[in-house]
Amino acid sequence: MNAADIRSIVCQELNNIAPEADPGSVDPAADLREALDIDSMDFLNFITAVHHRLGVDIPELDYPKLITVNGAVAYLENKLKGDAKA
Repeated sequence: MNAADIRSIVCQELNNIAPEADPGSVDPAADLREALDIDSMDFLNFITAVHHRLGVDIPELDYPKLITVNGAVAYLENKLKGDAKA
């Protein structure tokens, strides 16, 4: 899975959490919570959805790494590559 596939999945899951927003138009370096006006429970739901969709374990300590679209894509891409090596 490449970065474009991961970005698409991230945007789809964000759209599920905040259907009134357009995640594709959000600055990829912006804090998702502010850009999409989501609260901490919505963000946790996003993390959970990504975990279920990609099968990637995301420890709570790593949640801050997924605060931006770019951060989420980079983190998930690295995790998926790491899982492929195992």
